[in-house]
Amino acid sequence: MSDLTHIDADGNAVMVDVSNKDDTERVAIARGSITMQPETLARIMDGGIKKGDVLGIAQLAGIMGAKRTPDIIPLCHPLNLTSVKVDLTCDPDRNAVDIEAMCKLSGQTGVEMEALSAVSIAALTVYDMCKAIDRGMRIGDVRLVHKSGGKSGTFEAA
Repeated sequence: MSDLTHIDADGNAVMVDVSNKDDTERVAIARGSITMQPETLARIMDGGIKKGDVLGIAQLAGIMGAKRTPDIIPLCHPLNLTSVKVDLTCDPDRNAVDIEAMCKLSGQTGVEMEALSAVSIAALTVYDMCKAIDRGMRIGDVRLVHKSGGKSGTFEAA
């Protein structure tokens, strides 16, 4: 018998049954970053990328990514998100764009995957928009930093 919630006793993949769980307010915050050449970051900050406003488009892509998470992650429940916020900030000292996403709902299952998807999709969008000038960009350190709500309570990353 597996301790994994998405595997049944016969080893088959299953979507977890959450029908007996109580609705609670659930919040998840994820972070990540994309590092690049200093010239690339300068062009993002100056609005000099031909494809458009990198940070604005990546923000929208992150929000859309959170909303579409069950379409791209197998066995993820479709959720009625009540809030998705994605913030991108430039850090010239690290030649990086830092990304934070917060997802929230009142429901029977958590929103960790939606927050992680939002960060990942936002970072991939930055890469896509800037790859013509910097193919060496690195997406990294995508992680859950906060989770609250539900039976397991609150998680805060160290």
